[in-house]
Amino acid sequence: MSKILPLSQHGFTASQLVLGCMGLGGAWNKDPLTAEHLKQAHEAVDAALSIGINMFDHANIYKVGKAEKIFGQVLKERPELRDTIVIQSKCGIRQGTDDYPRTRFDFSKEHILSSVDDILARLGIEKLDILLLHRPDPLAEPEEVAEAFHQLKASGKVGSLGVSNMSEGQMKLLQAYLDEPLVANQLELSLLKLDWLDSVVHVNQEAGKKSSFPEGTIEYCRLNKVQLQAWSPLAKGLFSGKDLSQESTQIKETAALVARLAEEKDTTREAIVLAFLMRHPSNIQPVIGTVNPERIIACGEVGKVTLTREEWYHLYITSRGSEMP
Repeated sequence: MSKILPLSQHGFTASQLVLGCMGLGGAWNKDPLTAEHLKQAHEAVDAALSIGINMFDHANIYKVGKAEKIFGQVLKERPELRDTIVIQSKCGIRQGTDDYPRTRFDFSKEHILSSVDDILARLGIEKLDILLLHRPDPLAEPEEVAEAFHQLKASGKVGSLGVSNMSEGQMKLLQAYLDEPLVANQLELSLLKLDWLDSVVHVNQEAGKKSSFPEGTIEYCRLNKVQLQAWSPLAKGLFSGKDLSQESTQIKETAALVARLAEEKDTTREAIVLAFLMRHPSNIQPVIGTVNPERIIACGEVGKVTLTREEWYHLYITSRGSEMP
């Protein structure tokens, strides 16, 4: 079967790999941006484009706003890019300030609207293709979120709305008040973070009582054409070259299997790790977090990789550390 991304059914022409831009902009502080930061951003964008990536993922909190700002400088120097790429960003997390030092979540209409204005200003664009609500706010009023999105849509500031780190129930509640469909849900999914798979195979099993992944979330997204996106899909390099001297035997064995498969298929370890996610029938979009041009290009090899059912299960069973129930 040919793979059709759910996002394409919402009018987006998006690559299956997405470049996550959290690594741009230097350190997590308010130090000024430099020419070196701009050079890094250009090189990361060029590497992404060279392997067919045309979608870029941001959040208003990344590097205290500097990640968006440096990306905006890239767009200012290369304005022709805007018409050929898909840009999404997130809001809803409020980091601590001198007035209130604790991080909290905020889906109030006022905060969503002001956040989008700030995002657009930093990126130097007039419209954000997709806005994701970053983490669930227990105090969220779905009517208020819907009002904010309606206003953003009507003003042409945002094209579509999605979520991140939300369960089936949370999406259902929000969707009930929206006039348009949620288009994406970004979750932590990887060869290391397997609870989204374990929750499936542990149905009617004792082990299922220990699962923290909300049952039905993957199925809801598939049924409702919500694009599943995976954050941290490379598991911070654990299986593609990171020093494993302090890691568990389980992780070392998984990394060894990834390396063996990469050698057998004449590809990169990054490609094997991503192929594990992309073999899933929900057509997951991995949001790769590296801004290292060499690693970005290594990820591009995934387009040449097809895992058999047996290879996929070998990776899954090795990483989970136990046989199927």
